[in-house]
Amino acid sequence: MDLNDEILKTIDILNKGGLILYPTDTVWGIGCDATNKEAVKKVYDLKQREDSKALICLVSDTRMLERHVYEVPEVAYDIIQYSNRPTTIIYDRPINMAKNLIASDNTVGIRVASDEFCQKLIRKFKRPLVSTSANLSAAPTPKSFGEISSEILKGVDYVVNLQLEKSNSRPSSIIKISNDAVVKIIRK
Repeated sequence: MDLNDEILKTIDILNKGGLILYPTDTVWGIGCDATNKEAVKKVYDLKQREDSKALICLVSDTRMLERHVYEVPEVAYDIIQYSNRPTTIIYDRPINMAKNLIASDNTVGIRVASDEFCQKLIRKFKRPLVSTSANLSAAPTPKSFGEISSEILKGVDYVVNLQLEKSNSRPSSIIKISNDAVVKIIRK
């Protein structure tokens, strides 16, 4: 399957408010348009997860990050540039995102995607994507496409036909950076 064909098919689903199952720079993820409240609700429903537990989203680059966070702390740029593995940063005061994606303390977890497919997809889509592990809430994170439950497979509108053999068991590191430059490691 051609990468550009997959991107176009995936964008068509995202534009309709649909859910995708896609390979990310960490684990297989369930995704949707991070600016579409109804699509985000579908993710919570599929995962059987309370919407008080915020979801991570992906952006293509720091320019897109700056359009969705009121003020990006300077230290975040260093973490993004020098991290040796995918790192999600929790930011204060997100903007231009679905309200049900934002945590009750007015924060959101965002990662600049390092995977080629994700970067190209997000850049062409021009909006951030939700990226949450492809499992039901409280179930283990699948290490490969073959471990994804039938309930998740049936619950999405499109499965990206790339890297089906990909195996990756490491979710991203998570760091919280408040606007007063306090850094807290949430997940190594």
